[in-house]
Amino acid sequence: MPALIPTKFSAKVTWLGLVPDRHSDLCAVPQTELMMRFSGPEGDSHSGLTRPSCSRVTSQHPRGTEIRNVRQLSIVSAEDLQQIAATIGLEVLDPAWLGATLVLSGIVDFSHLPPGSRLQATNGTTLVIDMENRPCNLPARVIEKAKPGHGKAFMKSATGRRGVTAWVEREGALVLGDHLRLHIPDQPAWIGLAAAKS
Repeated sequence: MPALIPTKFSAKVTWLGLVPDRHSDLCAVPQTELMMRFSGPEGDSHSGLTRPSCSRVTSQHPRGTEIRNVRQLSIVSAEDLQQIAATIGLEVLDPAWLGATLVLSGIVDFSHLPPGSRLQATNGTTLVIDMENRPCNLPARVIEKAKPGHGKAFMKSATGRRGVTAWVEREGALVLGDHLRLHIPDQPAWIGLAAAKS
């Protein structure tokens, strides 16, 4: 019995980017096509089957511990980018400043898609959503450098709108204009979720 439900929701790829060297510059370089490998987007410095743990998982692993890389991609929605831009007083928020891999348009409340959901292209290329991405001060610094006076408001404005992190389940190419269909886990929300968060 299938564990994932193909939905009527799909998103169009409106932007693609690569971060060649995240240690020297967070900014992504726009692309027209990306080859997705099991290790992540080919040529991106976030790729790899494993990665050193970061601040997001210090409750589970000491910083720098080698762990599975489920943060191969940073995916944001065009709709969320527009809202963030308006909130921080910009006409447009360049996804390159956020180190984004993909910008998608067409799925409501994109940043809160269920973990484990799939985004699948018509050629079969499949991405698995790990979880909601959290705003950090790295994009804020890039925005502030590019548009002085606007970067400081990024973290607050991007809360709940920063998109998701994801990893590659099935290899293949993604091209500007591709449509990705959303597949969600066929299970109810966990009954203990509220108690666990309290």
